[in-house]
Amino acid sequence: MWFQLSTLLTFTAASLSLASPAGEAIYEQSYSLAARSYPDHISPRPSISCLPKHPFWPPPSPRRRTKVCYVKSHNNGITDDAPYILSALHECNYGGHVVFREGITYYIATAMDLTFLNHIDLDIQGTWLFSPNTTYWQAHSFKFGFQNVTSFFKLGGNDVNIYGGGTLNGNGQVWYDLYAANIYTLRPVLIGIDGLKNSIVSDLLLRYSPEYYHFVANATNVIFDNINIFGLSTSTNVAKNTDGWDTYRSTGVTIQNSVINNGDGKQIFPPFTNILVQNLWCSGSHGISVGSLGQYVGEYDIVENIYVFNISMHNATDGGRIKVWPNTPSALSGDLQGGGGSGRVQNVTYDTFFIDNVDYAIEVDQCYGQSNLTLCLEYPSPLTITDIVFKNFDGKTTKKYQPDIATFACSSAAVCNNIVASDINVVSPNGTNLAFCQNVDTTVLDVNCAGPYLGFN
Repeated sequence: MWFQLSTLLTFTAASLSLASPAGEAIYEQSYSLAARSYPDHISPRPSISCLPKHPFWPPPSPRRRTKVCYVKSHNNGITDDAPYILSALHECNYGGHVVFREGITYYIATAMDLTFLNHIDLDIQGTWLFSPNTTYWQAHSFKFGFQNVTSFFKLGGNDVNIYGGGTLNGNGQVWYDLYAANIYTLRPVLIGIDGLKNSIVSDLLLRYSPEYYHFVANATNVIFDNINIFGLSTSTNVAKNTDGWDTYRSTGVTIQNSVINNGDGKQIFPPFTNILVQNLWCSGSHGISVGSLGQYVGEYDIVENIYVFNISMHNATDGGRIKVWPNTPSALSGDLQGGGGSGRVQNVTYDTFFIDNVDYAIEVDQCYGQSNLTLCLEYPSPLTITDIVFKNFDGKTTKKYQPDIATFACSSAAVCNNIVASDINVVSPNGTNLAFCQNVDTTVLDVNCAGPYLGFN
């Protein structure tokens, strides 16, 4: 049965209430803005439940906070507020509640290292607006050393809770236009996470990220809940690589109850284990993707224990997807190349997808970045794909790969085992449900494996 999202994905008045809850500790006000026209509200910490599926790790249990700091701002959209932000976070670290006030714009023109945070709540009611100075950010944003990823700020620490219903705005349009002119532009991600543990990010509006909206690296036991993402380009230059979440070298991450309108979707980079993704509504996406894997020679990628449940996928290239580079150098584009790595993908389940105007409902691709199928088969990937389940898929694809609605393309039978598809009720616009199947056991695939090879996204 299709699990309804309507009650989960709406920012209701209750979820954004700014009234202080009864019985909360008495706070010490550290400092506040000189301008008193904006009220000093404190948002109650959201009560987060992970349902209907449960995370692989017990959810974080945040401590009570005993102090409040109100963050100053010039509130003019010109003068850098990063020093005020850092001052407040240091002041209220280890047991504080930091309030970014409703109606205030905090203009950020300096890269901020926030990996020192511990036992702290960030109550973002106003707006974080990042400066459009592309020259500064390319020189000073934080580099993660993976696929040219950089970030405006680097978030880390233990027991960090971020909420409040406010907005993070990456000023993405200048970046979409710059990238169209130069694909080697280093575009910052909106939220860069490095080493965050036992933390919750919820109830936020994310707008116009230059690249990914989240890059989650070296994280342990982190929940993302009720996140609203939007960031389409207003020019002819498309907003590219604006994935909702990209995860890397992390474990115990849950992403749930969120809306994504962007140019990409959810990516799971290696190594990554024990992830739950549930209750998402996505449009304009590249799907819920595991990979790309096997990109770097000498690297052994591991992705294990992934459960993806209740996804509504619209106007996208893929629904559920696993993508692996072949064992030969390949180039997807000038700034994205790879091939020759190894590793394993094991115990991944895609359960309950609604497919609406999606190119491929399911795509397993061990020839990522290589359009020459003959060359891919000549140099098969050594990365193993085992114990993969696709089940309960409904809906309709686009005409792009008609009559195919899916592709299961392994570069050799030796590395693909126990890939199962059941209750696949997806058709193309002309009513077919064919799939291209190569080097997989077709007896456990609930599709018609008579489909032709039509290429990959």
